[in-house]
Amino acid sequence: MTAREIIDIYISFFEKRGHKQIANSPLVPENDSTTLFTSSGMQPLINYLLGEKHPQGTKLVNVQNSFRGQDIEEVGDNRHTTFFRMLGNWSLGDYFKTDEIPWLWEFLTKELGLPKDKLYITVFDGDKNFKLLKNDKYQPLTPDVESKDIWTKVFQDEKINPEGKIFFSGAEHNWWSRSGTPEKMPIGEIGGPDTEVYFDFSPDQEKITQENFVKHADSGRLLEIANSVFMQYKKIGDKTFEELPKKNVDFGGGLERILAAVENKSDIFQTSLFKPLVEKIYLELGTDYDKEKKNIQVIADHIKSAVFLIKDGVIPDNKLQGYVLRRLLRRVATKAFLINKEKSDSKFFGALIKAVIDSESESFEKNEIMRIEEEVSREIRKFRATLEKGLQRLNKSIENKEKLGLAVFNLFQSYGYPLELTIELLNDRGIKFTDSDLSQYEEAKKFHAEQSKVASVGMFKGGLADTSAQTVMGHTATHLLHQALRDVLGDKVHQSGSNITSERVRFDFNLNRSLTPDELKQVEDIVNGKIKENLEVHFEIMPLNKAKEIGAIGLFDDKYEKDVKVYFIGDYSKEFCGGPHVDFTGKLKTFRIIKQDNLGRGMRRLYAKVG
Repeated sequence: MTAREIIDIYISFFEKRGHKQIANSPLVPENDSTTLFTSSGMQPLINYLLGEKHPQGTKLVNVQNSFRGQDIEEVGDNRHTTFFRMLGNWSLGDYFKTDEIPWLWEFLTKELGLPKDKLYITVFDGDKNFKLLKNDKYQPLTPDVESKDIWTKVFQDEKINPEGKIFFSGAEHNWWSRSGTPEKMPIGEIGGPDTEVYFDFSPDQEKITQENFVKHADSGRLLEIANSVFMQYKKIGDKTFEELPKKNVDFGGGLERILAAVENKSDIFQTSLFKPLVEKIYLELGTDYDKEKKNIQVIADHIKSAVFLIKDGVIPDNKLQGYVLRRLLRRVATKAFLINKEKSDSKFFGALIKAVIDSESESFEKNEIMRIEEEVSREIRKFRATLEKGLQRLNKSIENKEKLGLAVFNLFQSYGYPLELTIELLNDRGIKFTDSDLSQYEEAKKFHAEQSKVASVGMFKGGLADTSAQTVMGHTATHLLHQALRDVLGDKVHQSGSNITSERVRFDFNLNRSLTPDELKQVEDIVNGKIKENLEVHFEIMPLNKAKEIGAIGLFDDKYEKDVKVYFIGDYSKEFCGGPHVDFTGKLKTFRIIKQDNLGRGMRRLYAKVG
């Protein structure tokens, strides 16, 4: 069974149960400055999980491309990847545990054919430090016995003894909220227990028990392949919760991990989804997998992530998403260089990109392939020019026993080595980069203010879309800007991306030249004119075909959306968007373009301030 077949079976399974398939969102969230990447299927749906009505209804399903930058350091074992696909199904106040759990079991065991005796379950163990308000009385936040009882019946119906198959686990593993465990949740936040399914790759070894479960999960023998979150509580005090009137289900299952279970491969990188790429790596570099396993796993994961990030519009840079991409590519270049510096050339990287795209052919258009190759080649070529010199410099600093913090900063300053990469190289040499070393590094960085922009601290955290007043104004401004650009430059102009913060609006669009000062002024004047008119802003939910017929602009390449949300700004702008927006344009006050950049490849970027 291939990865594609698993996807098709999953979507069909839940469509037969009344779910509507929704579109895969971009890896870079649109109009959300609080997070760099889409890291789960739930993330684009957060407003609907909080109560907003979804155009497709209350039962949804999809497969979401996801990227988790916080897992970069974890890659290099049998199960962690930065890029992955998440199978997801949701109930927005519709069905709950009694439907979700049996469906999950049926999908895994009957549709995919996973051996029932290899599956183990965890459920929430409760938290005695918190209380639940129920029927006007407070009671302890007890274990999720309801889920355990449902699982018990599932096993009994299969003539399987549930004893030793279902285990309780604490909030660290079996509780979900955007903020984490109950004590980290702010008042007003929603969350709840989850239940996880694990696959056992070595059932003939030590018996799985409550006491050794975590050990075997951490070792990779047990692999988490599915997780159903039951959002049923709202925090109402420092130590108290109440039940939600409408409860949600959020299921997530990593495709790569599910495939590993289906193929009974304890190493994800040996599954059919990764093996052709892995083989290409070690054959091109003249080594073997077992000898350089960790480095090859890193190369395979990072090059695949880089290809998909570039596909979604990210380019190597010294900040934000571009910095993460640059870090991935430079890490790949270094790992390959250390294995075989003669073979890790542009031909090698071209072969890897081809291997990724060949295995994911349905995800790529022909015109995207050349662009991806050019971006990777350009970045690797720039870094490769200094890679060997940088390694020589690092070795010399170690030999001369230089102050480590200063040596690491000089390596970054002179050769562009990211801090994380150098620390990793030091670890490979058995040298620990201490807090005192980090203080030296930070002190040196103060003298180079411009370089401090590339620091990655906090760059991998996700969160809820920013809905501050200033940012909401920015969302509406992008619609006015989009239409104004089309007014001035023609209807062939279209948005390719945007990023909105409380400080500024960033807007990317297709154009193979700079805007003239006169054109910039025309665009500004049009937007400010519409602000002065104080046009009403509202949205309507309508079929996709109707949105196209009425001339709404937006990214209509999403394959599965049947109903969409279209925002209207008076009679001036009609655009497909998820929001949020102001109700009248007068609230924007003023609009001013402050900068334009050339992104290359016929793309431009404008920066603007609102208010």
